[in-house]
Amino acid sequence: MPETALPDPKRWRALVFIALAQLMVVLDATIVNIALPSAQADLGISEGNKQWVITAYALAFGGLLLFGGRIADLWGRKRTFVTGLIGFAGASALGGAATGEAMMLGARALQGAFGALLAPAALSLLAVMFTEGKERAKAFGIYGAIAGGGGAVGLILGGFLTEYLNWRWTFFVNIPFAVIAAVGAYLVIREPAGARNRSPLDIPGVVLSTLGLVALVYGFTRAESEGWSDGVTVFMFIASAVLLAAFIAVEARVKAPLLPLRVLAERNRGGVYLSLGLAVIAMFGLFLFLTYYLQIVKGYSPVKTGFAFLPMIAGMIVGSTQIGARLMTRVPPRLLMGPGFLTAAVGMLLLTQLSIDTSYAGVILPGQLLLGLGMGTAFMPAMSLATHGVEARDSGVASAMVNTSQQVGGAIGTALLNTIAASATTAYVADRAAGASNPRLLEAQALVHGYTSAIWWAVGILVIAAGIAVAMVNTRGQGGAPGAPAASGDGGASGAADEVKVPVIAH
Repeated sequence: MPETALPDPKRWRALVFIALAQLMVVLDATIVNIALPSAQADLGISEGNKQWVITAYALAFGGLLLFGGRIADLWGRKRTFVTGLIGFAGASALGGAATGEAMMLGARALQGAFGALLAPAALSLLAVMFTEGKERAKAFGIYGAIAGGGGAVGLILGGFLTEYLNWRWTFFVNIPFAVIAAVGAYLVIREPAGARNRSPLDIPGVVLSTLGLVALVYGFTRAESEGWSDGVTVFMFIASAVLLAAFIAVEARVKAPLLPLRVLAERNRGGVYLSLGLAVIAMFGLFLFLTYYLQIVKGYSPVKTGFAFLPMIAGMIVGSTQIGARLMTRVPPRLLMGPGFLTAAVGMLLLTQLSIDTSYAGVILPGQLLLGLGMGTAFMPAMSLATHGVEARDSGVASAMVNTSQQVGGAIGTALLNTIAASATTAYVADRAAGASNPRLLEAQALVHGYTSAIWWAVGILVIAAGIAVAMVNTRGQGGAPGAPAASGDGGASGAADEVKVPVIAH
């Protein structure tokens, strides 16, 4: 009789260390933002170059994600995961010890590169270790809550460390996270045998995808500071389109592609990548504007600003673990994702009512609760569905696509919504400057008008994300016993599910 595969008995302990690593990566996306003014002053970073502290990380992370996912499939997810953690800890130590601009920017780029190894390896480990429906729902509920709420936690931790210790601790704090997660992962994670993709590395695909994604992320980043008609910005968008089109053409022809087009062609995964990317555009924009509003208009300290985001975190945790995880095996994913994004849009809609004297308890708190609840409910089944039914040998690159859609969405959200806000603010001042008796009051009103104008766009983007999720995600569910094929309305990837659902644990 064939050997019956048993679930890894250490899988729940492994989840603790995977979740810790994911929290570290997500924290880093926002924790440094709070510390940037202090670091800029200490290291003598010029005003023109300060954005590169954020951009260096974003370019390396976004550009190398597909490559990192393929390395995880080729080299082994556990080995890639531990390597990413050790490298991220080393880069964080370098950033915390930085003595000048070049050292800081180099450390941030290294953080992004090792993060691009770590993030897809973490998600793909979950995909191959948790294969039974209800267990998978719980595991991805925890992961989804961290992925969604970690950025807000970063604002709290960044504010506390900057205000009471030193900006350098926003880097040093990563080291204990990484060391604990690396040691724990080495001891308890056992990757299913036969899950690697040992095909030769697609070098042309690596080069084209990395350059194309770097050009795309940099184009949106530059648009935020230099404008959409800037020559370099336009060139970056054109170059990105050409490079990514060439990448797709190459992937369709090579024997062992970096990104097998079968991963993208399945309509459910395509719907997840697209709707998640749009949702992140709205979410990153809100983080930015609400942070500005609370600190600049309301005069909150960094720590108080961070704690003001707690209702959003609470909503995400409840949405992921109590709604998404409990219902994922019972209802079709689109009935969680669509209503989830719409609930988040209602929360955003409340925040379009911001004014200079808005009550936190009356508007901001309920808006954040609804936003967090909706995002948590939608993110949890989306994260799971993105790797559900994928052949084990493709789980790393499928996971990388989730992170890529989020990273590109974040870059677009920051650039697009910030541009909309700035234009609305300028127009508001121009219309009212002549009759203004209090210039400082006019400036505050103009800023709030800019924020709410951009948030209106975020509402519309979330409604579109909900529509895409309902229209494209047509699988009937992600439950079922191990070995059962995934239910798929169009038969896209159902047959491949068995390869993931019955792993044999490698001892």
